[in-house]
Amino acid sequence: MSQYQKMYEEKRRSVEDLVAMIEPGEGIVLAAAGSEPLLITQALNNAKHLKGNRLYRMLSMSPVINLPKDQLKQYSFFLSGLDRKAMRNTDVDLIPSHFSEIPAIIKQREPEPIMISQASPMDEEGYFSYGLTSAYTPTTVEFAKKVFLEVNENMPHTHGEGMRIHISEVTAFVESSEPALELPHIELSEKDRKIGEYVGSIVDDGATIQIGFGTIPNAVMNALSNKKRLGIHTEMLPSSVVDLYQDKVITNEEKPVGRHRFSTTLALGNRRLYDFIDNNEDVEILPVNFINNIMELSKIDNLVSVNTTLEIDFLGQCNSEQLEDFYYSGTGGQSDFAIGARIAKKGIGIVCLYSTAKDDTISRIVPHLHSGSPVSTSKNDIEIVVTEYGVAHLKGKSIQERVEALIEVAHPKFRQELKEQAIKLGYYPNN
Repeated sequence: MSQYQKMYEEKRRSVEDLVAMIEPGEGIVLAAAGSEPLLITQALNNAKHLKGNRLYRMLSMSPVINLPKDQLKQYSFFLSGLDRKAMRNTDVDLIPSHFSEIPAIIKQREPEPIMISQASPMDEEGYFSYGLTSAYTPTTVEFAKKVFLEVNENMPHTHGEGMRIHISEVTAFVESSEPALELPHIELSEKDRKIGEYVGSIVDDGATIQIGFGTIPNAVMNALSNKKRLGIHTEMLPSSVVDLYQDKVITNEEKPVGRHRFSTTLALGNRRLYDFIDNNEDVEILPVNFINNIMELSKIDNLVSVNTTLEIDFLGQCNSEQLEDFYYSGTGGQSDFAIGARIAKKGIGIVCLYSTAKDDTISRIVPHLHSGSPVSTSKNDIEIVVTEYGVAHLKGKSIQERVEALIEVAHPKFRQELKEQAIKLGYYPNN
């Protein structure tokens, strides 16, 4: 038995014993998205010994923990479908933040936290990788009081600075054989395809793309199949990159930052994506305070940032977080990349949305954002808005010119009403 295997045996625990190692009053940070430790999170429901503890998560993949707030206060940096209702019921508290700033916010709030992440199996040199997500995990490990792992035999072994941890640095771990989390396939709508085609017409050969996940981003990636020499620098790596890479659409050869490699802070998709990134040194999963760092983004010539929003007002302010009075998600990295694309040489910032909601009964282009809605992306950082009705160029435009451009890409049934509302606001001439 090697010295690393001996350490492995010494640090292996049952999930109940590992949770018992969390002391009252300690802060707990869970890895984001696909590297969230699902077995440990579930076991926390039975951690009745906790008192005054705090738990932080992002894009959660498991239900809210069923413990009273005086035992465990739960926070999110970005809501998912599993904790939106809990946010409304005040069982989860959202921390407003840019994605790039989350590592610093964690350190500010929890100088000596417990960091818990899923990980790939240990290699012969005694190293694990954090699998699907870097984000704030490696930076938090640097000042963590304890590091717990959920070692999953189905987690891909991934590469990138800070993406591996040695057995000697691990406090304890449990073993898992749970399937790596996969996103379900959702068929594209005609609206998605139209938006994707409009965005595709804007992207030039040799551009570096930031993209998210969902039907609109998937449609955008499909529309790039005729491009050449594209690069990827994005906070979230979707499954759609695999085909484009194999078809030599994505080559990463013109990227000034991370040339010849994919650059991302997390991967989330299907098993085909996970097999693609497994032991693939051409895919770098890096801390979010690098991937989303505005100064790094400013170095990427021809950066094209593609994001989605829920509604946009006449000024160009985007609300990407709240549906009427219901908090839906968070800012994430949208603002990071909007600013980065704005200051990068030949950068382009694109925001996409459907023109309507609720079966075409509500316009998503509005005179002003719903009362109380957050501004996720400033009017000063908006360049191009795309709906299924076309492309609105807002950068450098006056308010009246913005109103005109946005009405042109609104649903036809709302255009006259929007024009009348703009006149009442003094944004449009009454002639």
